[in-house]
Amino acid sequence: MKIRKDDNVIILSGKDKGKTGKVIRAFPRESKVIVAGMNIRKVHKRPTKTGSKGQIIDQAVPMHVSNVMIVDPKTNKRSRVGYGTAKDGKKTRISKKSGTSLSM
Repeated sequence: MKIRKDDNVIILSGKDKGKTGKVIRAFPRESKVIVAGMNIRKVHKRPTKTGSKGQIIDQAVPMHVSNVMIVDPKTNKRSRVGYGTAKDGKKTRISKKSGTSLSM
């Protein structure tokens, strides 16, 4: 999976289409990511103690990685991710649009 935690991404489909956000958590085995403030659902929580009340919480739900695309740090537009080698010989992720290196 080419998208990782702390990447800035743009949403490609759904009700949040066109919005950008930061990846909070990535689930590589399920090919899903959680983006901060996007794909919000209402979750009903039961009361935990006797006498306390239940509540309805807004919670960010995972979305498939195919519905997000990384934001190029140079142009601030969406871009595909590729791999290249840095000058020191290490493998790094690069933005296909501008060729800039992304954090690994």
